[in-house]
Amino acid sequence: MITLSLSVSDIFFYYFPEMITVKKLLILFIAGITGCSQHYHSVALPNNPEWIDLSHSYDSATLYWPNNIKGFEHITEAEGNTPFGYYSSYRFCTPEHGGTHLDAPIHFAENKLTVDQIPLSSLTGEAVMIDVSHHVLADRDYQVGVQDIENWEKDYGRIPENTIILFRTGYGQFYPDREKYFGTQKTGAAAIPELHFPGISPAATQWLVENRNIKALGLDTPSLDYGQSQEFTTHRILLGRNKPGFENLANLDRLPAKGIYIVALPMKIAKSSGAPLRIIATLKSS
Repeated sequence: MITLSLSVSDIFFYYFPEMITVKKLLILFIAGITGCSQHYHSVALPNNPEWIDLSHSYDSATLYWPNNIKGFEHITEAEGNTPFGYYSSYRFCTPEHGGTHLDAPIHFAENKLTVDQIPLSSLTGEAVMIDVSHHVLADRDYQVGVQDIENWEKDYGRIPENTIILFRTGYGQFYPDREKYFGTQKTGAAAIPELHFPGISPAATQWLVENRNIKALGLDTPSLDYGQSQEFTTHRILLGRNKPGFENLANLDRLPAKGIYIVALPMKIAKSSGAPLRIIATLKSS
């Protein structure tokens, strides 16, 4: 196994010094290494790109699946002035699946990838945003269909392979209002039958993995599957192909339909089925 560890600054200073003075393009190299082969992916980004945060902060208002008894806990261990100056330290505790987070394939697919095993190439790359909010806000149980994707392609062109797909339902505006976001104030087992929020249909998910070989799916709702799902078929289709999912995304209204570059880095928790996610986006150079 070969391990490559190069920072962006290393690459610039040692291999492309002329780019330091020109400053016309930021070239971001992501090296994915499998066995003894090295694969490089380069993307042209604007100078000093604006990064858009697609993540909600973790705090006492963070929303979790209703069967989670406890939510996010942030405990002070030390805080204040010492004889040597100010010092603070905290600890936190959180379930895997809450707030803006990643679903690892093993979440619904036996023997598939855990969070720490997902390659960086599956978490970074070009993305498109498909806005279905005009349908969803009139129907809490809306499921994104193949027709929604085909309509998007009529306007913007065929989705390339290895693209990250983001669906904007408009539900991000309701976060963290539990009743508006989940469809109920209830928690625990009593909440499950009353969950009403949109998701991605199994048919659309199957179409995307088979016909467009996508990298990942993400959306601004509590789950890839809609609230009334009992079998979580969308999860099983996507994760069964070893492709991750991103849930509870924020600020999708700030993205255009295409020309997006995503960096989605979860907390690297060994043997985990999910993890808190910091996901950011920028726009590619035209």
